Amino acid sequence: MTLYLVSLSVVGMALLLAGMKVMEAALASWTGDRMALAVARSTSTPLRGFALGTASSALLQSGTAVTLLTISLVNSGILPFARCFGILLGTNVGTCLTTELMSLELHRYGLPLLGAGTGLWLLSLMSGEWRALPPLPRRIHDACRFGGAVLAGFALLLAGFALLRTMGPLLQQQGTFAQLMDMASQQPALGVLGGAVLTALIHSGAAVIGMSMGFVSADAMSPDTAVAIVLGANVGTCATGLLVSLGGSRGGKLVALSQIAFNLGGVLLFYPLRHELLAAAAYIAPGNAAAQIAHAQTIFNVACSLLALPLAYLFKPPAKPAMPAAA
Repeated sequence: MTLYLVSLSVVGMALLLAGMKVMEAALASWTGDRMALAVARSTSTPLRGFALGTASSALLQSGTAVTLLTISLVNSGILPFARCFGILLGTNVGTCLTTELMSLELHRYGLPLLGAGTGLWLLSLMSGEWRALPPLPRRIHDACRFGGAVLAGFALLLAGFALLRTMGPLLQQQGTFAQLMDMASQQPALGVLGGAVLTALIHSGAAVIGMSMGFVSADAMSPDTAVAIVLGANVGTCATGLLVSLGGSRGGKLVALSQIAFNLGGVLLFYPLRHELLAAAAYIAPGNAAAQIAHAQTIFNVACSLLALPLAYLFKPPAKPAMPAAA
């Protein structure tokens, strides 16, 4: 039984991660260099950077990808360090889209979405490389190619979520798992630590939160423990940016450290208020445990970002040098 549960857990988590990575890669390829140019040009104020960070993270389905892009732009000197704060705050809000979508009980449509996504992708191949059909206009071809991959990735994510939901009754029969859940309930700091470590290891906070949502919906984990894991996941998601920044410039390192400071500060602020956070989420979605965890994640990130946004105005980018007067 233990081996079976471990296998289900690994497969479910692998599907979550595979779906996330397929969506991320497809959306990144679809937008190309336009996202980097938009980030560099649309950050004149922290509020505009916040809006851009939110939109780009939601579009790419990865706050980590936007953070890494920001670090690379700072390293290359395209983006001043002082302009990155709004973007970092926005990424925390934009990443909530994935967990909110997972809370909509869409897992029953996973197979049709996978079929539709695969069909669109094959259509792009048949009209492109295979030349079995007349060529499509470039925009339609790209929409079929990358849009189909996004749909297929989302279907994989839903399949992993559905698989994790089926583990609830089996996990409840395992004494060791019950003991771990009791320990985490009595010491919520362990849930925060576990969420941070697991997120750092697999480089996906959305996958860890999705796993928690699956366990909560199957009554295998208490909502309080899941909220603690959500808080920890927001710290663990900073690990990738920190690792990537180590080989870059001083500005890139400061971007990564700033993200850690923002997210850790938010966790320290909301850790004593986690019950109130869960109560607010339960008020929005009564009777839907998975949706409550997704809403708790959203409320936490929106509140932290809005509280920290005024601080971003304390950092002003360097003024542009004045043009010499004409002779």
